[in-house]
Amino acid sequence: MAPRSQPTARQVRLGTELRKLRDRTGMPAREAARLLSSTSAQMSQVESGLSGVSEERVRRLAALYACADAALIEALVAMATDRTQGWWDEYQRVLPSEFLDLAELEHHARSIQVIGTSHVPGLLQTEDYARAVFSYWVPEFVEGEVEPRVAHRMGRKAVLERCPYEVVLHESVLRTRVADRSVTRAQLEQILQESERTSVTVRVIPFDTDGFAGASAALLYLGGPVAALDTVQRDTPYGTAFLDDAAQLLAMRTLFRKVESVSLDPARSRDFIHRLSKEV
Repeated sequence: MAPRSQPTARQVRLGTELRKLRDRTGMPAREAARLLSSTSAQMSQVESGLSGVSEERVRRLAALYACADAALIEALVAMATDRTQGWWDEYQRVLPSEFLDLAELEHHARSIQVIGTSHVPGLLQTEDYARAVFSYWVPEFVEGEVEPRVAHRMGRKAVLERCPYEVVLHESVLRTRVADRSVTRAQLEQILQESERTSVTVRVIPFDTDGFAGASAALLYLGGPVAALDTVQRDTPYGTAFLDDAAQLLAMRTLFRKVESVSLDPARSRDFIHRLSKEV
C-alpha cells in the first residue's frame, strides 16, 4: 500500500503513540521491524502516520513493548481500525488540513474544555460572528473563501449534542464587537441558549476579578478515551498547533483549572451574560 500523502492529525497521533511505546523500551526501530517481519522504512512510515497499521500489529507491538495498559491498547486499536467517513471530508479540497483535523478530533473527543480570551470559541459562534472573524483576516480571503469556513464552523457544533463541553470566557470576549451591536447581541443570546444544554457549562471571568493574569491562556483541550490520548489545540503566529506531550497536557489541565477557579459559577455567569445582552 502506498504511503499516505497527507495523514490526518489523528493518524499521526497513532503513529506517535506507537513510537512513544517503543522509545520507552529503548528498542531500535529496526529491531521492532525485524520482529514484525517488516522493514525499518515501513516502521518509520507507521510511526509517522504515513502508513496504516492493523489491529493485529498494534497488539503485537504493545506486547513487544511490554505495555500493560489495557485501556490504552484498546484505544490505539480503535484508532487503527477507525474508518469514519466524517462530514468534514467534503471540505478536503476546500479548506486547510487543520480545519479537518480539528473537526475529526472533536468528533472523537470524550470531553472538551475551552478558555476564551480573544474570541467566542468556534462551537458557540453564530454564523454572523464567524463570518465577521473570517472576513477580518489579513490578507483578506478572495470571494468564495469565507463561506466554506463559516459552514465548516457551523458543522462542528454537532458535537455539543453529545460531548461534555466546558468553557470559560473573559468579559472582554463578550463585550468585543467583531461586527455591530445586533451581531453582538445575537451572539450573547446564542451563548445563553447553548448554556441551557445539559452537556454545556459556561463560566465568565468579569473585568473586576482579582488574580486573573491569563489573558494569553486561550486553549482548546480535547479529552481522549484515556488521558494519555488527550490533545490540546492552540493558535500560534504560524498557524494551529496540536500538543500531546504528557508534560504539556498536564500543564494545560492545570491552566484550565486555575482559570476556572477565578470564574463565576454557571448560574451567575448566565445572569452576567443576560445583563450584558441588555446593555448592548
